[in-house]
Amino acid sequence: MDFAVLIQELFSGLFYMLSGDGFKTLIMFIIAGILIALAIVKDYEPTLLLPIGFGCILANLPPVDGIPSVLGEGGFLSVLFNAGIANELFPVLIFIAVGAMIDFSPLLKDPSTIFFGAAAQFGIFATFLLSIWLIPMLLGVTDNDMVMKLASAIGIIGAADGPTTLYVANHFGLKDYMGPISVAAYSYMALVPVIQPPVIRALTTREERMIRMDYQEERCSRATLILFPVIVTVVAGILVPMSAPLVGSLMFGNLIRECGVLERLSKTAQNELANLVTIVLGITIGGTMVAEKFLDPTTLLILLLGLFAFVFDTAGGVLFAKLLNLLRKKKINPMVGAAGISAFPMSSRVIAKMALKEDPSNFILMQSTSANVSGQLGSIVAGGMVITLVTMLLGG
Repeated sequence: MDFAVLIQELFSGLFYMLSGDGFKTLIMFIIAGILIALAIVKDYEPTLLLPIGFGCILANLPPVDGIPSVLGEGGFLSVLFNAGIANELFPVLIFIAVGAMIDFSPLLKDPSTIFFGAAAQFGIFATFLLSIWLIPMLLGVTDNDMVMKLASAIGIIGAADGPTTLYVANHFGLKDYMGPISVAAYSYMALVPVIQPPVIRALTTREERMIRMDYQEERCSRATLILFPVIVTVVAGILVPMSAPLVGSLMFGNLIRECGVLERLSKTAQNELANLVTIVLGITIGGTMVAEKFLDPTTLLILLLGLFAFVFDTAGGVLFAKLLNLLRKKKINPMVGAAGISAFPMSSRVIAKMALKEDPSNFILMQSTSANVSGQLGSIVAGGMVITLVTMLLGG
């Protein structure tokens, strides 16, 4: 073998980094570093952002025979993607774990908060309509079917519900856009403490943020807690069949928690299952952030529209609560409406801390949690409705 060729083979990675493609790789390394720094330094959902950042590094290492070794045929990130995201397994497993963590007692004691879970999905449909208009104009996409599918996934980002976003994007075969869509969804979940407070403060007065709400401490009966996941699964499966996989897995996890005879499985779902799936899901999502597909105008548009959806979801919940206050004698703290997004339990914690900051003796955590679990259900149903609607419009 020629000596020059030998040197080129031995140091192919270094030569790649010095090429034009290497500059794109360097940018991706910087993005990965930002995600990891947010996880470690700021403690913004480290269980999500750190694996995503490291997966991004792996996906953008110099290629072997033109393909990153972790993404080629048999590469471990490709295997994880095909085994867990392409077939929608990871979102389902995550929802089993989330369901096992949720206590629906606050919602069942005050069912009116379920309307916050619906109102806080406003941004999904507003962004869906806005995306249909902007995508052809800014990106030049002329395929109407692709525009509708991409707009659907972008809209769901606003719910701050990563698994549902992945479910919708994968259902419509948006593999090429999976990187920016998933990163936007999970990043905004992690950035709830940064994004929600300014929006809430802009829409409320200090007096409104100091409103106190009554709460009954006792839990619902065991029979009610057992019947609730079963009834919700049946009703959601009949009304919005496309939501059945996610609603069903969420309610199955909750039934394991509440039945009282599967304590070991409940703890396993809340801990081992949740931790394991989060690790492999995060690093697999990071593996979709390949420079050629991620460093594109489409990515910037997806991130901006996703932020727009998230802001409008938060605003929708707050404004709906303020509207109800015009009709009620016993006032609702409008911040509770903002917890109607799906980011459980981050949003309810943020709202509770904001209330305590205004008045150290004002505890609204349980009311916020009630709205938050409603948002978890609302985002899944909204995702199923979007899939059903778009499929009908596309003649599928």
